[in-house]
Amino acid sequence: MYNDYLGKDIPKLGFGLMRLPMKGSEIDMEQTKAMVDRFMEAGFTYFDTAYAYINGQSEVAVKEAIVKRYPREAFQIATKLPTWLVKKPEDCGKLLDTQLERTGAGYFDFYLLHALNKDNAKKMEELGAWEFGVKMKEKGLIKHFGFSFHDKAENLDWILSRHPEAEFVQLQINYIDWDSDDVQARQCYEVAEKYNKPIIIMEPVKGGSLAVMRPEVQKIFKQARPDLSVASWAIRYAASLDGVITVLSGMSNIEQMEDNLSYMKIFKPLNDEERGIINQVIDELKKIPLIPCTACRYCVDDCPQKVAIPEIFRSYNDYKMYNNLWGTKGYYRWVTGGKGKASDCIACGACEGHCPQHISIIETLQEIAKVLE
Repeated sequence: MYNDYLGKDIPKLGFGLMRLPMKGSEIDMEQTKAMVDRFMEAGFTYFDTAYAYINGQSEVAVKEAIVKRYPREAFQIATKLPTWLVKKPEDCGKLLDTQLERTGAGYFDFYLLHALNKDNAKKMEELGAWEFGVKMKEKGLIKHFGFSFHDKAENLDWILSRHPEAEFVQLQINYIDWDSDDVQARQCYEVAEKYNKPIIIMEPVKGGSLAVMRPEVQKIFKQARPDLSVASWAIRYAASLDGVITVLSGMSNIEQMEDNLSYMKIFKPLNDEERGIINQVIDELKKIPLIPCTACRYCVDDCPQKVAIPEIFRSYNDYKMYNNLWGTKGYYRWVTGGKGKASDCIACGACEGHCPQHISIIETLQEIAKVLE
């Protein structure tokens, strides 16, 4: 399968416009334009944005850096309907109108229901979002209609079995999540394959974590191919899969752009030896000692400070594995929003008696506060 599919001729590197270069709270438009120019000069054409990215500024950047400066037929624009803002059926049209106005694109080549899971997929059914997408295709405002997905493989199967009108699916796929019980990247890929749906890959570098990592892990890649960046292995891993429309990379500066272009302009899929190197890295990552939290949440029930203990432990485990302090701090701020942080622990001990794994929770929270706060 996947011999002939939607997007097979689109170059396999897509420019994700979620992490653009910034000047304070505003997008650095001049650097963004320079990055767009290099991307287009190298023969790449796919740009991915969303209603919510950079508080709406990302879609505006599409107009300023791309639409105003290049012929419309020279590129593809993908954006996403913010499902959490759809409260009634007419909201779909209002949101699309806003996106068309922001971008000036005239139409969207790829339009996605954003961040679907089983629960909000049901909501989108009730509010007519699927029918809306089909109607917008008929009007020519959308060329191709699909969705991005963040849930278990069985729920992806449930959605695709009910909605053959979805032409493609956007999935989180990278080599560390491939056999993950949480992300289920391989299982989701196989479900998409079952329904013959081509794939756009997001988070191939796991939010930047697979570009930094610990020195002993990076050494494995550098010894094998000193000419390639650590991030390149993750991008090429994703792009080597069958049925891929493109692989999104959220590039934040011209240096990241140049690195990606250096190995994707003339793309060579991974060979068996290189796959063996990636397996060595996975094995090395599995050796890193982590907090043995199973997220049973028994520790949370009696916590007077409502400290988000399992979520905090998960964020710290990510830091220990990937050495991505900047990314981990961002995730830490998100999971503790409106809840207790590690430093809010008053060492009452209510949590430790409930922990089946016998984790020294108080001491561990103190350690985490020093690093992530």
